Amino acid sequence: MSAYVLAIRNHPESGPGRYPAWLRAAGLEVEVRPGEDGLPGDLRGINGLIMLGGGLMPDDDAAAPWLAEERTLVARALEEHVPVLGICLGGQLLAHVGGGQVRADHGVIERGATRIRLTPAAAEDGLLGRLPASFYAIENHRDAITELPPGSVHLAYSEDCPNQAFRLGDVAWGLQFHPEASSANVARWDPAKIRADGFDHDELIRLAQSVEPESERACRQIAEAFATAVHQHAAT
Repeated sequence: MSAYVLAIRNHPESGPGRYPAWLRAAGLEVEVRPGEDGLPGDLRGINGLIMLGGGLMPDDDAAAPWLAEERTLVARALEEHVPVLGICLGGQLLAHVGGGQVRADHGVIERGATRIRLTPAAAEDGLLGRLPASFYAIENHRDAITELPPGSVHLAYSEDCPNQAFRLGDVAWGLQFHPEASSANVARWDPAKIRADGFDHDELIRLAQSVEPESERACRQIAEAFATAVHQHAAT
């Protein structure tokens, strides 16, 4: 039986992108479940948990009632050492559950391909340790993690956002950037919204396309490293 990963979709426009195909190629069974469809009450049979983005705050239960269930699952995953990968909102949710701080509309808005730089601690990390010291990944956020959880390990930053990646415990990772997204995602963004944030949509597309090979290599390595952690958990 293959190891099973539950990926929680928090918004219709924040899907899993290229990650299900990459994770399945790495031998995982992947289910993408919309949060509004309801989440399991425990982690029985779940070997890995992915929380996707969504343009919400981690505790915005009025707009997204399933977030309370999602936070409970994340807390249990931390207790049971189930591998976790939180992306954008998912990373912020992991930070929130772990005791960190997340602020809405904070700092510099990041859109499109952005250079991510690793901290020295990332060299020994199970998820990012094989990556180059810097690489491009897609960003799409205006909220930010302002304080990492106590005891977490800071793994990456960008020029405008200090907390791009962290690890909490041994196998739970929070990312602000979107390794599942590609230049095709950028091309589908609403040009009017991009202009309202002060960006040139055509330029964002050009940059994302120009760095796609480098970005794809790094982001697939992240998927494969997460798959390794899931397989190791399933084996125990």
